[in-house]
Order: sequence, then C-alpha cells, then structure tokens
Amino acid sequence: MLPKANRLAKRTDIERVFKRGKTFFVGNLSIRTAANNLAVSRFTVVVSTKISKKATRRNRLKRLIREAIRREALPKTKPGYDGIIMTQKGAMEKNYNEITKLVVGLFKKAKITQDDR
Repeated sequence: MLPKANRLAKRTDIERVFKRGKTFFVGNLSIRTAANNLAVSRFTVVVSTKISKKATRRNRLKRLIREAIRREALPKTKPGYDGIIMTQKGAMEKNYNEITKLVVGLFKKAKITQDDR
C-alpha cells in the first residue's frame, strides 16, 4: 500500500489531473501526470471493468501496481507531481516483475524520476 502522503484520493485532484495532465504510454500501462505544487508526489491506480469483470482480479492488479510504485518508483520520484496510472488490456496477464519494469519505464518516460537518463 502506498504511504498516505503519496495517495491521490480527492475527487477534485483527480479531475484536475485528467483535465490538465499529460499522458504517457509504456506497454499496457499509461500515466497521466500534472504538477501539484506540493513537497510530495501522489499517485492513484485505475483499472477499468473492461480489463476484467471480476473485482478480485482488478484489485489484485491494482495491488501489484501500487507495490511496484512503492518499492521501485517512489524512492526515485521527484516531488511535486500527481499521477493517475491506468491499465489497458493485456495487463492482467503480467506478473509482478513485468509490471515493475513497466512502472519504472513509465515513470522514466514521464520524466518524473530523479534519474531521467
């Protein structure tokens, strides 16, 4: 689970990211990011019912993505960004290692990590 300070939860914040954010794609994941003028970066994960009709499968995918963010991407993330990670078809078949690689690549492509090389 993401630390509370790094969770994007308010409806107004999520709507702001959807309206003003830029979108980046890597594999079966996409991220929409917008600046937030805070000392931390916050993220949320969205998995549509188009991905799976079963809530248990959608929730498992969300947990895997959140864990990949918490372990690999969050320590290297620049402060001051809000992000919404969205999944696309095919993401359900990925294992944790593949999802981690996608998440790290997604954050690099969006240029919100400290090591933007």
